[in-house]
Amino acid sequence: MKEKKIPLRKCAVCGEQKAKTELIRVVRTPEGDVVLDRIGKQNGRGAYMCRSTECLKKAKKSGRLSSSLGVALSEEIYDELAAEVADGE
Repeated sequence: MKEKKIPLRKCAVCGEQKAKTELIRVVRTPEGDVVLDRIGKQNGRGAYMCRSTECLKKAKKSGRLSSSLGVALSEEIYDELAAEVADGE
């Protein structure tokens, strides 16, 4: 049997490549809203982030996630990300 290929994505914050399922996807929708994409198929510009507190702190401090999406992220989005990271760890 042929082995199934695992899609890899790069973290927008640290640059590390991981399996798509190990990362959190943040999407800027065509309407301009920023949301967490839990199913991984939402329409819009997406960026991936590791499920680690280090990446979350780095994302807040450096703004790399904001620049990847092209919009400023609100504090509510960072709170949602923190909750998602806490669930994953």
